[in-house]
Amino acid sequence: MKFLLNTWYMAAWADELDDGALLGRTIAGKKLVLFRDGTGKLQALDDRCPHRFAPLSTGRLVGDSVQCPYHGLQFNGDGKCTHNPHSETIPKAACVRSYIAEERHSVLWVWLGDQALAKESEIPDLGFFVAAPQHAKGKGYLPTAANYELLSDNIMDLSHVDYLHPTTLGGGALSRTKAEVEEIPGNKVRISWNAPNDVAPPAFAHYLEQPENSDVWAEVVWNPPGLMFLNSGAAPAGRPREEGPFTRNLHIMTPQDGQFTHYFFANTRLFEQDNAELNAFIQPMLLNVFANEDKPMVEAQQVQMGEGELLNMNPVLLTVDAGAIRCRRVLKRLIEEEQAAGA
Repeated sequence: MKFLLNTWYMAAWADELDDGALLGRTIAGKKLVLFRDGTGKLQALDDRCPHRFAPLSTGRLVGDSVQCPYHGLQFNGDGKCTHNPHSETIPKAACVRSYIAEERHSVLWVWLGDQALAKESEIPDLGFFVAAPQHAKGKGYLPTAANYELLSDNIMDLSHVDYLHPTTLGGGALSRTKAEVEEIPGNKVRISWNAPNDVAPPAFAHYLEQPENSDVWAEVVWNPPGLMFLNSGAAPAGRPREEGPFTRNLHIMTPQDGQFTHYFFANTRLFEQDNAELNAFIQPMLLNVFANEDKPMVEAQQVQMGEGELLNMNPVLLTVDAGAIRCRRVLKRLIEEEQAAGA
């Protein structure tokens, strides 16, 4: 399977990697080892010693270098062998490929493609999550046995919430309205649902005096290859959105390979931001939605599909698929353009 390489991939939440530790993670088919050097700078290398191909991620950090657990060769953040315990001579071929890696907004990012094209300014801005009050946010990570585009489809088609999550995020409003889809600058796709004077989802209804008379809305902006900003809420009919419960969410699908995905998610809210008890209730509820409803469903899809590619299997397409299909077409075009350029 071909992946987009000239892009920033989320490799992990920053707190997954302790100082002085190593983290092995496969992204777009590439096995990587992540670590911070003595200055705290994030580093990423191929997770394979060039000697006997042992995984470096099972070794240990010695100063600024990763020590192979098998024969003790050490490699710094540039991939250069800095120590050969068996000889004063270091073989010229004793090096490991290094990748550009950056730590920003509590996230570890890696660039797998042409290093000359990597721009730090293009790292997705997740500042809203870092800036949110402590008791108004949460995050998580779900390794999922499904292709990353299937998981992206799941977020780009929120009409499913009325059936898969009826007691929390559903309510019928999104199924009763037609979504608007558009491509926006940066090869992004935006999909919006606006259901005026409808029934608020259960998760929002508690905060509205008349939940049966609410303006319900949701918007997702997809960034290739699989990062989505999701804003949603409900407000008293005819009133500004800010007068009702309003949430900002993040869903990032980083492919491990064609059959597995690193699913990262985060959520913030713009109401009752200092309510620690509410936060303690919301976070397990959302984790249950993602882990016990979305994840099993998408994994079951993958089992049914096997190694097939969705559009090659001639699925019956509905109007609710418009956003997901647009994203797939944009991503396919970007990968083909990259391949044609010799990436």
